[in-house]
Amino acid sequence: MKKNIRTVVILLIIVLALITVPLFALRGAEFGGSDDAGSEKIEEIQGEYEPWFAPVLEEALGGEIPGEIESLLFCVQTAIGVGVIAFVMGRLVERRKHEKGDFDC
Repeated sequence: MKKNIRTVVILLIIVLALITVPLFALRGAEFGGSDDAGSEKIEEIQGEYEPWFAPVLEEALGGEIPGEIESLLFCVQTAIGVGVIAFVMGRLVERRKHEKGDFDC
């Protein structure tokens, strides 16, 4: 029992370190999107830069999407992708169990 408690405490310390270290290590860092960085670099190299097209939602809404909504859409996209991958992996595992005869019915 004490070994389990010790393992849990060590894991909690590691999790806390993973949470707090970046807060102090990245103080004052600027985070920008890759789209902005790419267009800035093109302007730096070539001069004037005009994108070929505008994002579909920005045109439909008539303006730029708020950052919170953009993050929400990105998270929903990620969740759907993870759900599809988990479903496919689960099906493959269950198929293998069924072929070996290791299933419980």
